[in-house]
Amino acid sequence: MTGRTPRLSRLRRVVPEGRGGRPADARAARAEQARGGKPRRRGAQPKVVALGGGMGLSASLAALRRITGDLTAVVTVADDGGSSGRLRDELGVLPPGDLRKALAALCGDDDWGQTWARVIQHRFQSQGDLHEHAVGNLLIVALWEQLGDHVQALDLVGKLLGAHGRVLPMSAVPLELQALVRGHDPERPDEVDTVRGQATVALTPGEVQSVHLVPSDPPAVPEAVDAVLDADWVVLGPGSWFSSVIPHLLVPDLLDALVETKARRVLSLNLAPQPGETEGFSPQRHLEVLGRHAPKLALDVVLADEAAVPDRDSLTDAAKRFGAAVELAPVARTDGTPRHDPELLAAAYDRIFRMHGRIGPWR
Repeated sequence: MTGRTPRLSRLRRVVPEGRGGRPADARAARAEQARGGKPRRRGAQPKVVALGGGMGLSASLAALRRITGDLTAVVTVADDGGSSGRLRDELGVLPPGDLRKALAALCGDDDWGQTWARVIQHRFQSQGDLHEHAVGNLLIVALWEQLGDHVQALDLVGKLLGAHGRVLPMSAVPLELQALVRGHDPERPDEVDTVRGQATVALTPGEVQSVHLVPSDPPAVPEAVDAVLDADWVVLGPGSWFSSVIPHLLVPDLLDALVETKARRVLSLNLAPQPGETEGFSPQRHLEVLGRHAPKLALDVVLADEAAVPDRDSLTDAAKRFGAAVELAPVARTDGTPRHDPELLAAAYDRIFRMHGRIGPWR
């Protein structure tokens, strides 16, 4: 991050207020007991959990691994397209694609890390059954079958790659994403239809009203729940709003952990609306739909790129309903594409952790 840190001064705090006390239950108490009921020692790195899927989560992880070595990714498992969808249909396994992308994002910048990142992301090109399968997907599924344990297998892949963090699925069962969409059929623009499948929801030309999971009460992976309860910071987003970010809030035990955790919570907004899924959405509308799906969720910080917020007052008002401050910072790449710059995003997260955290400094 050398050479980038001075840009931290451009991070702007718009809303000065935070939230008050948080409810806690037996699970939160267990997390406290797990670390001996003692405060984190001064100088320790922050425990950070990042939730999401796809390229949005990858961008967040590529930034976060630059500022902490205690990092856990909790990944959606509703993907039903491409290589993941084919393996899911044929073998009945969790879709491995978003898990693979998260592992690749956690690879280091040295030769070992970058070589393995390229290998697991490599897709075969052929006229046969291997066409478009990703090497990492096959490796992950093979270890699942060998070990019979999702978490153990992903930990082993992470060890092989030298990943700077841990990757966990949000649930141990494959999930189907369903959405109520107005105008999914352009010839019936006022009708609301049920659209099934993450890939279809992500590309719908209609307006997504709400999403839900099938089954409706999927079991959360216990390690993911424990990670959220034991975190110092939880990062939600960026990513496909209805198909990668909100699904975490639809897993009951995971949502309970997000509500009950003593961790600070930061929501990282997208740089631009996503064609189809959130076409025409303002930054504040992203918050509004999040609140409709999880009305009990509180936030501490909403992070947005300063160039992507045309109406700062409206975003401030939307964030206040979550008890959150708004932080504006330059986090986009300078090539004009709506993609996050890992170093700029890392600088923004680092600044937020220092400004809003209860503990620290960590370095």
